[in-house]
Amino acid sequence: MRFSIDKHDRYVVLKPLETILDGEKAQQIKSEFILLNTDGQRNIVLDLSEIEHVDSSGLRCALMAHRLCKAAGGVFVMCCANEELRRLISLSQLQDVLMNVPTTQEAEDIIFMEEIEKELRGSVEE
Repeated sequence: MRFSIDKHDRYVVLKPLETILDGEKAQQIKSEFILLNTDGQRNIVLDLSEIEHVDSSGLRCALMAHRLCKAAGGVFVMCCANEELRRLISLSQLQDVLMNVPTTQEAEDIIFMEEIEKELRGSVEE
């Protein structure tokens, strides 16, 4: 599976460069999420702008990333999901678990707001 990784100070954007996110490809992305998390990345954005079709494996992949980020005190945000994926999330009743926004800019804004809140509460380690 081809994908790009764009690392920033407080988050990383992973963007699959394929049109289908199925079982085999989801497994590869899961492995990358684990590597990123192990490397200290607690905030991950999954840019789905190239993805046209997602099956349940892709949804499980997103749930795993959500759990990893949450356990590390961070945030997992999906962005640019098409109507099919938004419908799948809704049918699976995961809209309250998986954060999905229309653009990468909105995903970045959410992460920055979360980080600012943590700093104000004093829960971010320097």
